[in-house]
Amino acid sequence: MTEPTSRQAEPTRAWVIHPELTADRNRRDPRAALDEGIALAAALPGLDVAGSEIVRLSRPHPGHLFGTGKIDEIKARLKGADVELVLIDGPVSPVQQRNLEKTWGVKILDRTGLILEIFSDRARTREGVLQVEMAALSYQRTRLVRAWTHLERQRGGLGFVGGPGETQIEADRRAIDEQLTRLRKQLAKVVKTRELHRAARAKVPFPVVALVGYTNAGKS
Repeated sequence: MTEPTSRQAEPTRAWVIHPELTADRNRRDPRAALDEGIALAAALPGLDVAGSEIVRLSRPHPGHLFGTGKIDEIKARLKGADVELVLIDGPVSPVQQRNLEKTWGVKILDRTGLILEIFSDRARTREGVLQVEMAALSYQRTRLVRAWTHLERQRGGLGFVGGPGETQIEADRRAIDEQLTRLRKQLAKVVKTRELHRAARAKVPFPVVALVGYTNAGKS
């Protein structure tokens, strides 16, 4: 019997965490919020949700999001379930992400990052792909600024003299801005082409028919 030349990639084992901020009077129902986070994770192909939990917080820890005791508890559960990716249903700062990834030994993705991943997976048109790329870069740019804050604090003084972090952040910022400018130009061309095609179709003396339906519903 011939051995298969390739094997289907194993799904990434993920863990969903919903941080419930008890001091927030406008917070969502934690169970419903967690279920929504699990549903978002299930919408991304290649993920296997190994577990989930609600973590109650009076306030987020600035450096790690969770307290030391809770971090150790979660770490044990992640290790026991062979988790590779933790999806946090809420915002996570770059510093918190870096510290949690180092402590837990897994990849961290916050809610915005997960949604961008889903959009990227489902983008089919050139216009859609460009829009997702621009959104991802804008998200990355915001996190980049916050990620370099600790370097600016280390330089001391009054801040009038540029420090080691300032040169790098400006270079990274400029690179992202240049890429965003390039994508905007490409998107403008795509939109213009689409409008020209639409105008051309409007001149054809025949009715336009659209067939809609769910994926694999038999439209072909």
